[in-house]
Amino acid sequence: MTAKTLMLTVAATTLIGLPAFAQDTLDPALDVNADGMFSFPELQAAYPAMTEDQFTALDTSGDGLLDADEVAAAATAGTLPKMDG
Repeated sequence: MTAKTLMLTVAATTLIGLPAFAQDTLDPALDVNADGMFSFPELQAAYPAMTEDQFTALDTSGDGLLDADEVAAAATAGTLPKMDG
């Protein structure tokens, strides 16, 4: 296996695993309406220090909700506030 092939394989595996990481980062019970997305009030239950401005910055799609990819990106970047408890 060439170095380029190895790097592409590692990158693809990492990208595939990010949504799973997001699901491990947040308790699915926080998704009160079970739509697979996290609203500001849902996340604020786990992250009481989170402001609407922080939530908006994490919402890269601009749809007012965070999906698994957005949560994974925030977790990887270390931009999620500290969890309650």
